Amino acid sequence: MASRNNPLSLLVLLFFAILPISYALKFDLPAHMPGSKKAERCIRNFVAKDTLVVVTATVSGHKGDGQNVNMHIKDAVGNDYGRPKDVTGEQRMAFTSHADAAFDVCFENTLSGSRDVMSPSRHIELDIDIGADARDWSAIQAAEKLKPVETELRRIEELVNEIVGEMEYLRTREQKLRDTNESTNERVKWFAFCTMGMLIGLGAWQVVYLRAYFRSKHLI
Repeated sequence: MASRNNPLSLLVLLFFAILPISYALKFDLPAHMPGSKKAERCIRNFVAKDTLVVVTATVSGHKGDGQNVNMHIKDAVGNDYGRPKDVTGEQRMAFTSHADAAFDVCFENTLSGSRDVMSPSRHIELDIDIGADARDWSAIQAAEKLKPVETELRRIEELVNEIVGEMEYLRTREQKLRDTNESTNERVKWFAFCTMGMLIGLGAWQVVYLRAYFRSKHLI
């Protein structure tokens, strides 16, 4: 049974490997007064440690139109990867993640006050490439003189390795959570035993005390 499932698992793994680990978003970002919490919009994604990430943002408008779009790339553990200011046109940033954590790509559109604009907003197109898809395979093909098929196989190989690494990370994380759950259950069990013992001891002490009290009063 296991031998028949192995080819199917391999095909599923290759199918997900061929899919690019990237996505594109398009949205409008209204402008607000400086200091307003509504001025910022963040897109979050998870990335493993030491993974290459390329963020490409295309912002409409031009400098001096009364709007300032600022970017901020950060992760959930406090690492800061860049703060481009007054972004217009295409802005491309590449970084290598420092931890296994979620990272945020935040945009803030504020009014500069230099011009009056009716319903001000900027249109933003965001592309995020992670891992193997973030590498410049055209440059690698030219540098190593690879054939197109060899380049594609190389890319798929790296994608498969990334998927295997992510599955291993999930397995390790699941094992840690299971160990934590078992440890918590063990502590709760012993706490319940101790509580039950204390209640039984308290009940026995009350019986002995009340019996001694009633005897001292010659009630029994």
